[in-house]
Amino acid sequence: MRATPSWSEQPRAVTWAGMLALAVAMGVGRFAFTPLLPMMLHDGVLTLAEGSWLATANYVGYLAGALACMALPWVAPAVYERWHPARLARAGLVATVLLTVAMALPLPGAWPLLRFAAGVASAFVLLNVAAWCMVRLTALGRPSMGGLVFCGPGVGIALTGLAASAMVAAQWRASTGWVVCGLLSVLLCAVVWPVVRGRAAQARAGAPHPHAPARAPGGGTVLARGVHALAYGLAGLGYIVTATFLPVIARAALPAGSLWPDLFWPMFGVGVTVGAALSTRANAAWDRRWLLCATYGMQALGIALGLWWPTPAGFALSSCLVGLPFTAITFYGLQEARRLWPQSADSFASLITAVYGLGQIMGPPMVAWLLARGGQAQGFAQGLALAAGALVVGAAMYAASAWRWPLVR
Repeated sequence: MRATPSWSEQPRAVTWAGMLALAVAMGVGRFAFTPLLPMMLHDGVLTLAEGSWLATANYVGYLAGALACMALPWVAPAVYERWHPARLARAGLVATVLLTVAMALPLPGAWPLLRFAAGVASAFVLLNVAAWCMVRLTALGRPSMGGLVFCGPGVGIALTGLAASAMVAAQWRASTGWVVCGLLSVLLCAVVWPVVRGRAAQARAGAPHPHAPARAPGGGTVLARGVHALAYGLAGLGYIVTATFLPVIARAALPAGSLWPDLFWPMFGVGVTVGAALSTRANAAWDRRWLLCATYGMQALGIALGLWWPTPAGFALSSCLVGLPFTAITFYGLQEARRLWPQSADSFASLITAVYGLGQIMGPPMVAWLLARGGQAQGFAQGLALAAGALVVGAAMYAASAWRWPLVR
């Protein structure tokens, strides 16, 4: 009689651990800054322009981390052999906790470096946890559960958003908020730690990748890969204005004293979680490029709603529509990368993640320039319009790719 595998060896444990690791890396390491930014502005420790540059430092760090992950197997194969994905992910989680708590220190000169380092750590966790979980779940015969891992960012965003809402109501300072987010990360890591360890067992020899059932004529060409990388990068620019400034934008548009602005970010997080779960229901035979077209269109509509309907209902619907496709785009984008270049899937995934990072980097400085040029209301409106336009262009690129290189089964 076969022994029942321990909890850490079960597909559910792998899925939960991957989900919560991404909750820490993305929900805290990347996006805790969004609900804490209004608190920092209220405390007078920075200006809106300075907040934009702090966000940019984090996104630059994310880009650097993605590039480092891409280069490590080639530049230092011996180091990569020793520091395999599980170890790299655990190191990134430790760094995220320490860097989050360090933001509570009254050392504003060090904040850009701390946010940069947090971006590096988040990229290491995202890419390595995703790779480890996908391989591990495939080896356990449950590859379809891999999409649930991408619910993690939404879980982290919702938790930090709700915590920030409670802290705003209690009139706590932003420095306390950073400590609370750090302690929340420690609790989540306690679930991750016993599961994400060791090398993920390789899938059975000859087993096909579960989400790459077809190849397209010309689908593996340099041009097709370039179209995917550029279109995926436009998604980084498309969502980042909302993801960085949503509570600030809502506070500026709604009456003073309204409780709603502190709730839109948790709504965004819930949308991210639901969207990631729904993305796992997509048929493996469906062309991911058409799914990306649909998700880009949904985000563009959500951004437009925030412009056309600046009311509590409008912002609530906007938050959900921008959040629902957020990690679904990442999930489908990584699947498309594996289809286009299966023999170098991890490196290509790191490359498109880096291009996505470039799109993110462009957003906050663009908004800071527009704010300085036209004031807060006009600056945010123009920034959101440009972000929605980027998503429309990205959707058109995927439609053109699907038409030019249709799948052949």
